[in-house]
Amino acid sequence: MTNAADSRLIRAARKLPNDRPPVWIMRQAGRYMPEFRAIRAKIDFMSLCKTPDLAAEVTMQPIHGIGVDAAIIFSDILIPLEPMGMKVVFDDKGPHLENPVRTLADIDRLVTIKAAETVPYLGEALSLVRRELDPAKPLIGFCGAPWTLAAYMIEGGGSKNYTHIKRMMYTEPAAFLKLMDKLADVLIDYLRYQMDSGADIVQIFESWGGYLAPEDYRTFALPATKKIIAGVKDMGKPVILYMNGAGGVLEELAGSGADVVGIDWRIDLDKAIARVGDQVTLQGNMDPTRLYGSPESIRAEVQRLFKQVGNRPHIFNLGHGILPDVPVDHARAFVQAVQELKYGALV
Repeated sequence: MTNAADSRLIRAARKLPNDRPPVWIMRQAGRYMPEFRAIRAKIDFMSLCKTPDLAAEVTMQPIHGIGVDAAIIFSDILIPLEPMGMKVVFDDKGPHLENPVRTLADIDRLVTIKAAETVPYLGEALSLVRRELDPAKPLIGFCGAPWTLAAYMIEGGGSKNYTHIKRMMYTEPAAFLKLMDKLADVLIDYLRYQMDSGADIVQIFESWGGYLAPEDYRTFALPATKKIIAGVKDMGKPVILYMNGAGGVLEELAGSGADVVGIDWRIDLDKAIARVGDQVTLQGNMDPTRLYGSPESIRAEVQRLFKQVGNRPHIFNLGHGILPDVPVDHARAFVQAVQELKYGALV
């Protein structure tokens, strides 16, 4: 490999032959790494996201520390909401928004931003990483999916029942869909900016879409996500659509226009492959808590999943983000176990 466009990750996303599956980990730059905690002890989360040299440094930490096959820019899915007019706060309770969106007037007040003007630090961080990163390793950009971002915006933070967003969906569907359309427009520009700044591939995080009934996902969430994917296709870079709780709408995700569908661990990998066929590459789907097990048990689980993959293009990852108390050695064991794999006829 001489450049990221020919890397294992990009080849897998394009369903091209590989010697082995690539591997990266959602939240791979994070609290499980002592190097990350040392930086976080000196700076708050939002300031870290907005300081390009530090964001680039923590993006590179898992490249050096556990040897993953790709870097993902250190940022947060809520970053574009602040310049849109949301008051985003990260504290001990996690992320919350102090001015939740509850009415059509609230939606109309939201600004349709241009990323290059409002979040230039993100582009700068991407450029810094792209210069430091091995040219043969890809850099991943990302955004939250519109429904997931809308959930934060309307609920004001995390939620158990998603009461406020679902009430708006059902009682004011036109207003809700106006919010989704506005978010889609912002996120198209946001992802295009990341691609222009050095991202080789992007992932859309539908973290909370699994809390929707399948028909509601098809009606209220999927159209805006499909609009984003269509809106960046001409950039010529692959798109991953990840959903936590993907099993109920797997076929719809595969038909979204994304090149890769990331799935959680609640569905057998071989059954997911049977459902999507050759339409997309699958990414995932090891249970993050498996990394609490011994390195030997981690390797055995990787090998079990690989048998389900067979000879198909695949991207190894967890079914959700790595947990903050996972030992670094166990994360490294997961990466190394994947890197020991070899395809048969695809070699």
